[in-house]
Amino acid sequence: MCSTILLLDDDPVQAATRKAILVSAGNDVLVLKDPQEALTTLSEMGSQIGFVITDHFMPGMNGPQFVSELRKKDVTIPVLVLSGMPGVEQDYKGLNVLYRLKPFAPTDLIELTRSILGPRQRLSRTA
Repeated sequence: MCSTILLLDDDPVQAATRKAILVSAGNDVLVLKDPQEALTTLSEMGSQIGFVITDHFMPGMNGPQFVSELRKKDVTIPVLVLSGMPGVEQDYKGLNVLYRLKPFAPTDLIELTRSILGPRQRLSRTA
């Protein structure tokens, strides 16, 4: 079963780059730039979202606030926080996230995603 990755980033260049990397590795990716919209989407889509990748700094709601709100609804969904700011990892204490400092190599992102979502089963079709 394929799960969609929700990618939350208000920087369109960063979001487009990460989406391209993840899609090239065979993932379905939904990109959103607003944390509140992401929370609503997560509530609506439920188990279709298998993994969340979020930035730390965003307008209106920062990463720790977003993850804290998410954890009130879903304590088990994997969350990867990417930040260019050293030292903010402690802001996520007790929120059960993976934290990586940017820049983050594309191959590392793909491998981490595979380890979280598991191997993909490719179905062969016969005519």
